[in-house]
Formats: sequence, C-alpha cells, structure tokens
Amino acid sequence: MASCTICLPALMILVLDLNTVESVWPLPQKLAISEERYPLSPTHFNFYYGEDQASIMRDCSLLDSAFTRYFPLIFPDLTSGNGVLPSTEEKAFSLVVTMHQKDCDGYPNEGSSERYQLNVSAGQAVLNSDTVWGALRGLETFSQLVQQDEDGTYFINKTEIEDFPSFQYRGILLDTSRHFLPLKAILNTLDAMAYSKFNVFHWHIVDDPSFPYQSRTFPDLSSKGAYHPMSHIYTQSDVRRVLTHARLRGIRVIPEFDSPGHTQSWGKGQPNLLTPCYKGSSPSGTFGPINPASALSYTFMSQFLKEVTSVFPDPYFHLGGDEVNFSCWQSNPDVRAFMQKMGFGKDYTKLESFYMENIVNITSNLNKTSIVWQDVFDYHERHSFLKVVEVWRRGCYLCELRKVTKAGLQAILASPWYLDQPVPTRNWARYYKVWPLAFKGTEEQKKLVIGGEVSMWGEYVDATNLSPRLWPRACAAAERLWSDESQTRSAEAAFPRLQAFRCSLLRRGVRAEPLSPGHCRNEYRGI
Repeated sequence: MASCTICLPALMILVLDLNTVESVWPLPQKLAISEERYPLSPTHFNFYYGEDQASIMRDCSLLDSAFTRYFPLIFPDLTSGNGVLPSTEEKAFSLVVTMHQKDCDGYPNEGSSERYQLNVSAGQAVLNSDTVWGALRGLETFSQLVQQDEDGTYFINKTEIEDFPSFQYRGILLDTSRHFLPLKAILNTLDAMAYSKFNVFHWHIVDDPSFPYQSRTFPDLSSKGAYHPMSHIYTQSDVRRVLTHARLRGIRVIPEFDSPGHTQSWGKGQPNLLTPCYKGSSPSGTFGPINPASALSYTFMSQFLKEVTSVFPDPYFHLGGDEVNFSCWQSNPDVRAFMQKMGFGKDYTKLESFYMENIVNITSNLNKTSIVWQDVFDYHERHSFLKVVEVWRRGCYLCELRKVTKAGLQAILASPWYLDQPVPTRNWARYYKVWPLAFKGTEEQKKLVIGGEVSMWGEYVDATNLSPRLWPRACAAAERLWSDESQTRSAEAAFPRLQAFRCSLLRRGVRAEPLSPGHCRNEYRGI
C-alpha cells in the first residue's frame, strides 16, 4: 500500500497502523499520508518564507516567534544549536511558509481564517495559509507529524493536508476568583490550548469570593476585594502578558465580568453598589446583587466597562448574567418601589432583564459584542438586544440551542463540557461524543452555533490540579470542535491517537492524566 486518505472510520484505523500520525490531534479535515518517509536532522532543518514573500514577511515577528518556539517542540531531544544552516546543505530539510495576507500586527478575532494546507515531500514541507493564524495551526500539525524511531532518529512521512476548523469558537474557561491561579498556570494553559488548537481563552476573572483584577479606575476593587491585595491580583502588566502570550499562539482572550449576581467581592471596594438586604423593615447588614434600582450602579458600570473594554482588545466581551438570587431584591423597599414604578409587578426576572439590557447597551456603545449566559435569554420576553448566548445549564442543551438559534442569536455550547468535577479520565469519551449540531433546525440555525468551550470552574481547582483535571479530557472537545464530525464518530478509533497525544503533552511539560495502564517513552522528561 503506497498511500491512504482518511475519509471513513475504517480507513482511519489503517492510517494509524502506519505508526506515523498516531499523535496528530485534532484530526485534520483532509489527510493523505504515505509510507514514504524522510529523515530529519535538527542541524539541517530550516524555516523559510516563500521566495515571493521573503521581503514582505521579514517583519512578521509573530511568525518568527513561532519558528523559535516550535523548533524545540519538533526536536525535543535537542539541547543546543538553532538548526539553521545554509540551504546548500545536501541533506537540508526546509519548512516553507506562504501566507496570502500579512496580518502579523493585529489580534485574532471572530473572523480570522485558520485554514491551511500542508504538503510534505522529499527535502521540504510547504505550508500555505490565508493568514498568520492559519500558519500557526499548520506549524502545530507539522510538529505533531515529526516522529522518532526506536533509535531516536527523527523522520516525517510524505503527507498532504487540507485543514480548517469546523467551528470558529473553541474555548476554555478558567475561573480565577474562587481560587487564584498564578500567572504561570494561565500561561501554561495557553500553551496546552495551542497544542490542541483551542483559540479562545474565556477568562472568568472575578466572582463572589475575590476580585483579583487590578483596576486603574477603581483600585479599591482589588485592594479590598482580592484574597490578598499584593500577591493574589492580576496587575495591568500581568494582563498584558496574558494577552501577548495568547496572541502569539493565535488565541483570543475574552474576559468575563459577571453581574448583577456573583458580585459580593465587588461590594468590598465599591460602596453603594450592591443591594442592601432587609429583614423586615430594617437592613440586615448583608448585601445581594448589584442594585438595579440605583442610578449610581449604571454610572459605575459605565466607567468600569469603559476601562476594561479598552484593556482587552477582542471584539467580544462576556457580561455573565447567570444565577441571580432575587431574595435580597425582594426584601429591599427601594427596589420594590422601583419595580412598581417600572410596571414590573412582582416579576423579578423583568428587573434582571432591565439591568442586563442597560449593561449590554453600555457595552455595545463601547463597540463590543456581548456574550451572556443562557439565563438572560431564558428570562427575557424579547431578545433584540442580545447577540451571543452561552448555553450552560444541565438538561436538554440541544433544545436550548434550537431555541436560541431560532431566535436568530449566535450560540456557544458549554453544558456538556464542564470538567471541574473530579471524574475518571476514561470519561473523555462522553465529551468526545457530543454533537453540537444534532438538534432539529434549519441550516441557517445551525450556522448560528459558532462553537463551544470547556469550563474549568474554580471551587475545587487551583494550580495544583488544574492541568491534570483539564488534560487530556479537554482534548476530546478540541477534536469535536475542530474536526469533521463524520470522520470522528468513533471514540474507539480515536483512542490510540489521544493516547499518543497525551504522551506528546507530557513531553512538552503538560501534566496530563493517564487514560489507561501503560507508559510513554520519555514521559517525565518535560514534567
């Protein structure tokens, strides 16, 4: 057999038998691979721009940084040298990169193309992409195609790939309020996300327990609301470092500042923001959600959102809006009076809707597209001011996707990919078998499902267990959101690749849990 093309699950197993793409994850859309192989030497390996682009792309620092980063990932045993020798070397192998657009100075966004083509033949591999973001995805795939034989010799097989994501939004949520995550843990997670081709970091940065974001406009929010005002905060410099680290890996950073609920930590540094709760006719000394009946609340939120939307460059911004407890609002006489004035009666979902519509409008005026949790959609009788709804509640998430898209709104699926609970790693298959488009609806509705994300909430997760709880189970969602569903229906067929990819993660320093009894060669080298 000279070559084979993956187009059916049965052929997928045949390719795996070649022992050449066993760790390629997620599976490319179209893949043809041959038994013909070419040796690679780190001292005779070069990255090049295409000849017609050498002068144009000379200033693409983003891609230059990727070349530097990927060289030791391609050749993990190399301890010295940069692998750059004259192209006249007889045994030299080159990876030639050509891009149709020079977009090296910006940030990835919701419209960024990640499409690429990769052809590997004798002496060189050619990587063509529309954008630098596609080039980054192609570099990752190339790095996974390089293998080592039992003697440690590097090689790569003759390969043709045409690849692109099935969904544009492929995210991971980290919660840095319930347990503060050191900057290093966030940066390491971004690295691992790039290996699996995730492209959105949903940063649930603040919540009830703590407010670690250091605001320029309202410094008391973190100085009084963080677990510690010095050691457990993210400074503006820290945020810039996260943004830069993510950008270099083609990852968007979408922050979430959830309100009106989940805001207990906000009240410590911002007086008169939260609703005073009452016991009978007297204040109880406790506080509830942000006070939607006070004009001061909207003045503060306008100023605060103006700051944070200027800090985070992504066009999308998450406003939360979930799990609002109405009991404090119900107890407060001023809120009740406001309800009557507005004609809301005793329906406190209308009060929450009033607040969220105001906050969404503020954000829209700052040129941001708002994402909200599904509660906001469920509680609203009209949805004209909404754009993107994240589906998170248990139950029939496909039913919710159908309702959201029938209303003409974009949807992000999170419900089946909550990984914060400690369950056996073997449960990865249940995450792998999620079909986001399996609901009854029109093709136009299904186009409105822009993707999904893995949620790692922080009640029982900190830097000590973040990585093993996340990886490799999150990889199941990564392949579901990237690859062709018709080619990845079998968890059994995918298992050998995931097993091998988990070994690659270990070698790259990612503390990924084991999937079954066994071992990885050099498994603790990067740990």
